[in-house]
Amino acid sequence: MRWEGNRQSDNVEDRRASGGGRGLGGRSIGIGTIVIALVGWGVFGINPLTTIGMLSGEGAPQVQQGPAQQPPQDDRQAAFVSTVLASTEDVWGQIFTQGGARYQAPRLVLFRGATPTACGTGQSAMGPFYCPGDHKVYLDMDFFDTMSRQLGAPGEFARAYVIAHEVGHHVQTLLGTTAKVDSMRGRISQREQNALSVRLELQADCYAGLWAQHSQQARGWLQQGDIESALNAAQQIGDDTLQRQQTGTVRPDAFTHGSSAQRVRWFNQGYRSGSVQSCDTFNAAAL
Repeated sequence: MRWEGNRQSDNVEDRRASGGGRGLGGRSIGIGTIVIALVGWGVFGINPLTTIGMLSGEGAPQVQQGPAQQPPQDDRQAAFVSTVLASTEDVWGQIFTQGGARYQAPRLVLFRGATPTACGTGQSAMGPFYCPGDHKVYLDMDFFDTMSRQLGAPGEFARAYVIAHEVGHHVQTLLGTTAKVDSMRGRISQREQNALSVRLELQADCYAGLWAQHSQQARGWLQQGDIESALNAAQQIGDDTLQRQQTGTVRPDAFTHGSSAQRVRWFNQGYRSGSVQSCDTFNAAAL
């Protein structure tokens, strides 16, 4: 992935030098609870701050923070994250403009250990997540090492896919999709809630694929093997794959993010079509 020399986003907040803290209220949307899931939670992606992924930050109290710090200029990993985030801003900004709307870009927070959010205290073990309550993506970059060493998902574009997936949750919040899903909480069974969570997550995967296509058209930065690394990441974090690794059995009714095949399919759907309309997982007859 040829990302050096491209525009970097100013919407990156570096909290890595500060300690953790307690957050308030709300719920969050994450690509996964990697470390915890691997040792005993049973299903990849269940953020302890959520209830089976039914997510909303509407009305959540805001967390008070000091002045936001920018990452050091010589931090290559932070530069990579900032560059990918800038590309998502460009892609979604253009798509929203074409639709007659204005895109409100999220902020991305780099942290270590724990950090307060409008959705509660964020923990590194949760993996990357998006908080609708403050419109921020939270990332401990040690997760990238987890992807390579524990999940078998190396590669810079695999990391870019993770960021784009979380930004996809931000897009869902802006479009009102997350609020609609959350409004069903308490009105449907747990199995039905899980099924809605799967459709929400697969749509975020599709949005990540859509971003990949548009960013390639704009920057031509993909190299041989990049898309394959993103698809491999999607494969490795499917609910069935992780359940099988942990327990030896697969429980589809407990899926909250989708099977490996589904995650690969919907990333591909977004990448091949480049269309928001093609990412309508909620009206798809088959996932």
